[in-house]
Amino acid sequence: MIGKLKGVIDSYGDGWMIIDVGGVGYHVNCSARTLDALPAVGEAGEVFIETLVTQDAITLVGFTSANERDWFRLLKTVQGVGTKVALAIFSTISASELANAIAVGDKAMVTRAPGVGPKVAQRIITELKDKAPAFGQVEPGLAGLAAALDAPTPTAASDAVSALVNLGYGQTQAGAGVAAAMAKSGEDTKTEVLIRLALKELAGP
Repeated sequence: MIGKLKGVIDSYGDGWMIIDVGGVGYHVNCSARTLDALPAVGEAGEVFIETLVTQDAITLVGFTSANERDWFRLLKTVQGVGTKVALAIFSTISASELANAIAVGDKAMVTRAPGVGPKVAQRIITELKDKAPAFGQVEPGLAGLAAALDAPTPTAASDAVSALVNLGYGQTQAGAGVAAAMAKSGEDTKTEVLIRLALKELAGP
């Protein structure tokens, strides 16, 4: 199996690229984000490869990092997520954004990808929630916040996130703001204080 290709970028197309390795051109399917991150035609580049073998074809899928490839493999374990859907997700959001969205249950973030409906997004979040931290891309604060959001009864953190969402912030963005506020003020901070601190965090310097 091919794990990585390093050579000269030969050409690009819609959803694919060809990389010349020692005179052999390999056709590699990639997400739009991966294609944007690769060098220009004629320049040296490398891609991490997932080799997909079926009865009819051998397909190479390329990624800018081994971590993104690992996420691709994980996504494909979810029912309803094939190669096309997984690449659509990575064309829309990064691996770290996906990890954070899963951590805080931000279904809306996942459904931004073309072809990903609410049911598939919910399956991704539900089935991968316990696996996401193992990939090391979840922001530490969000990983801690996930436990508070999963609590059987409402918590100050979950109430603060809900309030920020009602103000128009996305679930992941709200979660990041509350996580940052909790890191500074402590986990026992009251809801109204968390909201105020989180708004300051989201407003920036």
